[in-house]
Order: sequence, then C-alpha cells, then structure tokens
Amino acid sequence: MSSIRTFFKPLNSDIYSTKESWESTQIGRLIDSHVTDYFPDLSSSDIAIFNVSEYNGSKNQSDNLDCKVRSALYNCHVDNFPSVVDLGSLLMMPTRKESFKNIQEVCVFLISRKIVPVIIGGGDDVSYAVYKAYAYLERYITISSVDNRFDIGLEDDHLAAFSYFGKIISHKPNYLFHYANLAYQSYFVSPLAIKLIEGMNFESIRLGNLRANFKEIEPILRNTDFLSFDISAISNSYAKANVYSVPNGLNGEEACKILRYAGVSDKITSIGLFEYNQSMDTDNQTSYLLSQMIWYFIEGYTTRKNELNPDLKSCIKYTVSLEDGQNQIVFYKSKITSRWWMGVPFKSKENTKPNYYYVACSYTDYEEAGKGEIPKRWIRTYSKLS
Repeated sequence: MSSIRTFFKPLNSDIYSTKESWESTQIGRLIDSHVTDYFPDLSSSDIAIFNVSEYNGSKNQSDNLDCKVRSALYNCHVDNFPSVVDLGSLLMMPTRKESFKNIQEVCVFLISRKIVPVIIGGGDDVSYAVYKAYAYLERYITISSVDNRFDIGLEDDHLAAFSYFGKIISHKPNYLFHYANLAYQSYFVSPLAIKLIEGMNFESIRLGNLRANFKEIEPILRNTDFLSFDISAISNSYAKANVYSVPNGLNGEEACKILRYAGVSDKITSIGLFEYNQSMDTDNQTSYLLSQMIWYFIEGYTTRKNELNPDLKSCIKYTVSLEDGQNQIVFYKSKITSRWWMGVPFKSKENTKPNYYYVACSYTDYEEAGKGEIPKRWIRTYSKLS
C-alpha cells in the first residue's frame, strides 16, 4: 500500500501544533499528532487514534473532520501514558466502496504492526471494513459488539448500520470465530434473531443481565479481538448525539468500565466507537463521555500483563470431573493476575492426541463445573473446534 499518511487529513495546526498550550500531564502534550507537514513516527507506537465521517449506511450524518472528541481527550490528564499517535481525519473518497477499502487498508497496516487502531465516528457498518482487515490478514477473530440490537438485517439488505453483522456472517471465506453481543434490549430484538445467534454458538447478554453480572464482561473481552461499540447502546441521558439514542441503555460509568476491560485485554487489537453525530452534540456531553471512554481504554492498556494465553507454569491447575465419571474440564488460574482459563480439547490433523484451546473464563464457570454443569462458554468453544 502507499504511505499511510496519504489516507489522512492533518489536524488544525492552530489548535494542535502548540504542545505548550497543555500541561505536562495532559494528553495534548504527550500525544504525537499529525499536523501540517509532520506525520507521527509509527515504528514504536502502541495505539493509533483517527476519526472517520463515513455515514452513508446510517441515519446519522455528520462531518467530524474537526472532531470534538479529540479536543476533549487532549485535555484529559494521565499518569502513565503508552505511545499514542493521532493520525487525524480519514479522507473520504468519491464512493463508499473506496472509503471502506481505505479503512480496511489502514487497519491492515496498523494491526499487522501490532498498533491498536481506535476509530471514532462513522456508522456502525464501518465494523465490516475492520472485519475485512482481519480477513485480509487471514486471522480468525472474535468480535464483541456493544449494541442494543444485533444488526443482522435480511439477506437482500444492502450493507448498512442495521445489517453489517449479517454481511460478516455471510462473508466467504469466513474468519469469524466467535461473536458476542453486549447490552441488547429485548424490545429491539426479534426472538428469532436470538435463536439464530444461539444456534450459531454465539452469545448475547441482555442489558439487565449484564448489569446484574457486570464482572462477567471481563472474560468476554479477554477473548475478543475487535470491540465494536455503537453509542446508541448508551442511554440518551449520557450520549444524546445519535439519532438512534433511546431512554434506556448503559450509563456513562458502565460504558467507561467496558472500555477499561477492553484496554486490559491482551487480545483486543482494535476498537471502534461508532454512530457519533457531532452536529447533535450541542452541549458537548457526548464528546466528553467518548473522550473519557478512550481515556479508560488507554489507562487499561497500560496495565496489560501479556497473558494472551495462560503461562501454565505460573498457573494453579484445577481438574473438575463430571458426573459421568469419564470426562473432565481443566481450569487454570494465574498466580499473577488471578485470571481464569478453561482448556477445551480439540484434535488436529497432525496430532491424534487432543490439543487444548485455552478460552478465558471466570470463577463462575469453575463454580458451575463444580456443580456438575458444563459451562456454556466451554460448550460453545468445543462446538466450534469439533
């Protein structure tokens, strides 16, 4: 691909080129930004932020070139800060197909270099372009979507915010290993869609159940590669700059907690905060919340422990025998972080003996197995590997 610089419009140099306008502990002083003729050095970067204005598949229509989220983020103070760059605003192309292709190419460039893209704005269907980046890299991935709906659509629907996930499911060859929906609201989701999700061994967590067991989000995000966050999942009281916003949904604190779990996850390699309609953000409250969500992601990122898979030598092993007396489930608990994993057996063509795929889990899964119940997370993973 051509230089990644050609995909982006630089930031307003009158605002962002003078680092002295921020205090020494503010992100504006510490971040490396694309301004005028200067483009950040990506050779040692950890996180790359950029915003997009691709809304052709959404009812939100917004020009986010001078993104309010950025100005709010730059004013945030930090204690520990990784190497973060701001690439600027993605240039939109004459056609939607070309714009999506550019988003895909940028994500391929960043992800292949172990730089986490943080995408601000655009319709929820931009998630499809991010997925295509993983498909291009031939990586099987898990997508977690924070959304009050499933966005499956109908088979004949064009690619849009309400149908992008259906397009991901039907993409050939398919690189979607697992999908989890977080915070759906039942009155927006057909019971048939719920059965479809369950029938594909995917998972969905209703908003009320998520609130009742909030810590169970942690292992889900620890298994996730790409987090797609539709801000319409947040209550209108906290994020009203979105034509899809509704009275019920996550509150601001819950949204920030999810992003911190995402930051801590060693597996997450991209995130997107979609459907931000800047033209509706008259009081700047949505931009403040999104900036704080990104702040929590960065703060969580600084605490990553490089535990993509369990180091079996640094874990306590627990073996739970099932009631049939023939099968068992093996759990591992990290002595360093107290995180849990399950070993799910599978056979490969090269080896007749079973190998193990380690799936992040929680203490609740261990308790269920102790009661003789096979955890749903184990069953879903085993079904996919069989």
